[in-house]
Amino acid sequence: MTVTVRAFVAGDEPSLIDCWNQSLPADPTTATWFRDCVLLDPNFDPDGLRVAVADGRVVGCAYAVRRQTPLAPGTDLEPETGWIPFFFVAPGHRGSGLGRRLLGEALAFLRDQGRTRVDFASYTPNYVLPGVDAELYPRAFTLLGAMGFTTLYSPVAMDRTLVGYATPPEVHALREKRESEGYGFRHPTAGELPELIRFAADVFNPDWGEAIRHHKSVERMIIAKKREKIVGFALYAAYRGIPERFGPFGVDPGERGTGLGKILLHLTMTAKRAEGLHSSWFLWTGEASPAGVLYTKAGYEVTRRFHVMRWSA
Repeated sequence: MTVTVRAFVAGDEPSLIDCWNQSLPADPTTATWFRDCVLLDPNFDPDGLRVAVADGRVVGCAYAVRRQTPLAPGTDLEPETGWIPFFFVAPGHRGSGLGRRLLGEALAFLRDQGRTRVDFASYTPNYVLPGVDAELYPRAFTLLGAMGFTTLYSPVAMDRTLVGYATPPEVHALREKRESEGYGFRHPTAGELPELIRFAADVFNPDWGEAIRHHKSVERMIIAKKREKIVGFALYAAYRGIPERFGPFGVDPGERGTGLGKILLHLTMTAKRAEGLHSSWFLWTGEASPAGVLYTKAGYEVTRRFHVMRWSA
């Protein structure tokens, strides 16, 4: 059977999504996600979406993307960096070298655009997973290594049930203590959103500021303030509108050690439970980081491990 590798064209979508769901069974997608997060991404270039076609159907794919518009106001185009957010090969076509061919064409596309550094798979805002899950997709992990990608770091995803959850008494006591010292915890007002966006973008990551800008639901945001200054925040349902998904979440570095993160985390879980949600989860944290330790103490458990990988010219 002859397999052709070419750029994406209109009409590939149905068989591409079918192939994705056969190839990545633990991470299926939908036509809506593919439309919104790939085809309508302002950085999308059909030449970077390399598809393998046999008998008129997609049997593999690798997506290469580089910034053509800034991630957020005040940021640049990261001209040295490109990303491969996902790749896959249909089960019946594995072992033929097709995955290497697709990744090679994706890398060639980015090199031709002057990119000297390519990350898998941490393209914001439209990444599928933080990196490769070596336990579920060992062949993909091995292939990336063989193609010259090395692991930068290995974040984890964590989950916890909210069934039966109640705010621990020590969190109530901690909140009362902080409030007696002049801290406040509440939903932001509409007028506070610009300050919150700047705080999230400047102190943490521009992507976090944009997540807040596009989320807009202040009922699913909680801020910590001290003397009318935002010093921490937590939100949920910010990514793809999934209410169980927690984050982004951050506390001013100068305020760490005060328990603000613990209070914000538990306030958010309480708000989720009040909505009738049964779980809380997120995709990305350092297992041994202060945040990872906080989550563990709050009852979260590691559910997946990823490897963020980079290729350099």
